[in-house]
Amino acid sequence: MKYGVNDLGYYGDFGGAYIPEMLYPNIEELREQYLKIIDDPAFKAEYDDLLKNYVGRPSPLYHAKRYSEKYGANIFFKREDLNHTGSHKINNAIGQILLAKRLGKKRIIAETGAGQHGVATATVCALMGIECVVYMGEIDMARQAPNVSRMKMLGATVIPAMSGSKTLKDATNEALRDWIANPVDTHYIIGSVVGPYPYPDMVARFQSIISLETKKQLLEETGNELPQYVMACVGGGSNAMGMFYHFLDDENVKLVAVEAAGKGVDSGHSAATTFLGREGVLHGSRTILMQTDDGQVVEPYSISAGLDYPGIGPQHAYLYKINRAQYVSITDDEALQAGLLCSQLEGIIPAIETAHALAYLEKMQFKKDDNVVICISGRGDKDLDTYIKYFGY
Repeated sequence: MKYGVNDLGYYGDFGGAYIPEMLYPNIEELREQYLKIIDDPAFKAEYDDLLKNYVGRPSPLYHAKRYSEKYGANIFFKREDLNHTGSHKINNAIGQILLAKRLGKKRIIAETGAGQHGVATATVCALMGIECVVYMGEIDMARQAPNVSRMKMLGATVIPAMSGSKTLKDATNEALRDWIANPVDTHYIIGSVVGPYPYPDMVARFQSIISLETKKQLLEETGNELPQYVMACVGGGSNAMGMFYHFLDDENVKLVAVEAAGKGVDSGHSAATTFLGREGVLHGSRTILMQTDDGQVVEPYSISAGLDYPGIGPQHAYLYKINRAQYVSITDDEALQAGLLCSQLEGIIPAIETAHALAYLEKMQFKKDDNVVICISGRGDKDLDTYIKYFGY
């Protein structure tokens, strides 16, 4: 794969494993084992069975007719919001719990922002009877309270991250500290294509089911497996990487990744990493991140808890640097308006994360026979409070 990871865990200049010595055995074990395990026919059979009968895959590729009329193209929604637990996060959580079991791990930790990855992790731990601890920023716990309740109901322990901005970055820091303290029996299920190698590659592989299905579904629907555009929102970037994965080598397919501009890219309240960031190391990999002149991480901001992250996955950093994908950004206001529009045009209430990708349609020009696929990464139940406050319902 032209745009894939090399043997040293890098995508061009980005990636690697910048980790404390205490974590070296864990990361090394994963690096040595993960491909052998996920390529094993017994693993594949169990994974595929759970995706089909537990998650409910394949997720539909829905031809959004009213959107198509409005934007003058054939707009398709890849419905990851219809998965069990309500987002794409379950694809990766199931893959990693099966991997952890085969590595003999007895305890799972995770970080979560919007709570969807935490819910997915708590779900698979309940399914497999394994202890689950989820770290979540105190601010995110308040704005995503329904997901906190879901995690607790599923039997997980939810621990608030009280430092820094009290959001996703800080939850990740706490999870890494836990892993350093419990290196032998614990597996860390990272929720996005971030972190030290092999996580970015491993998570991308588990999420690649999104684009694999899309190609087959597009072929059935349109007679061509390749669309003109593929779009997704990006925080760390796992739904986007899953949506892009099987289109990367088809260079006629334009890839559009939509980041959170927050209150505006120049407002000081933003998470538009590619616009504001520079190369550096964040959470164990070399990537692009928002940082000060002396290398301190700049606190990100977005109304969407899942996009509120100061970096992007190293594969995204690479695709951005070589111009294989276009990285753009959408403000809070634009995203919320797009969420309302999707609800009222298509009867689908999207997660605010997803609404960022939908909002960018307003800034694009299409030919009438263009096929456009947008990853509907999650459903909007978790964001109803935010929508209600904004629109005054």
